[in-house]
Amino acid sequence: MAKEDEKKETGEWKEFFWNPRTHELLGRTASSWGECSPVCVLYIRHGRFTPRWCTDSTRVNLPQTRGMMIRPKGDQLEIVYNVQKTESWDTYVQALDNFLAPYNDSQQVMKNDACIPDQYFIQEDSGEVRNNPKRSCQFNRTMLEECSGLSDHTYGYQDKKPCVLIKLNRVIGMLPGEKGKSPYVTCRARKEDSDNIGPIAYFPPNGSFNLMYYPYYGKRAQVNYSQPLVAVKFMNLTLNTDVNVECTINSNSNITQFKISERDKFAGRVIFKLRINTM
Repeated sequence: MAKEDEKKETGEWKEFFWNPRTHELLGRTASSWGECSPVCVLYIRHGRFTPRWCTDSTRVNLPQTRGMMIRPKGDQLEIVYNVQKTESWDTYVQALDNFLAPYNDSQQVMKNDACIPDQYFIQEDSGEVRNNPKRSCQFNRTMLEECSGLSDHTYGYQDKKPCVLIKLNRVIGMLPGEKGKSPYVTCRARKEDSDNIGPIAYFPPNGSFNLMYYPYYGKRAQVNYSQPLVAVKFMNLTLNTDVNVECTINSNSNITQFKISERDKFAGRVIFKLRINTM
């Protein structure tokens, strides 16, 4: 299973670097790259590259332009299954089980801290002395409630109420909110499918990525970091119909990565298709 996951991650990275179908480099079209200054900075610290912000006014972070991603993601960001055929949705259930295993409360209590919510968890270095390894805040699986896979081991797929998990890309040093307000997720149907999406529930209930999980200090400095998640539960999708969903990140912070751009379909949003068949 570890080798399969590694292969999938490698495939994701290759497609992100160059997508032959959409002709996008690092998630951006040629016109989108034209918005970003050619003068960007990568610097080496302690033998590794760390991404920094572009120096022009667009301030786009090069390796993390995707912004958001979903789990399970299926093929081509499509989640399609037949509720009558267990094998068609069980793969999604297993993918969610594997993804959420590190978020089990028992694991989080052992490795991470119970932090104070709604404020940044700043861990400054002391001059040249690195404050490493840095601690991380607990994100407990139980926080996902109906989408945790604990009370309903099928994550709603069997009941035609599927859960989709949303995560933000890791961006070193990003402070995504201001004045104690955390960024939050909202999802809606694309215009043509607005009558087919039905009500949506979010877990945690406000659909937010709490400030206590930021800033992120990097994989080597913060080895036990658990990315915060938002679960979206679709309560009454129209059956036997394609429903194209767009989820966006909302923030009161002036971060370009969160701003919707028609030239960059990954900036600040993720678009995917849901379809539940009954025949």
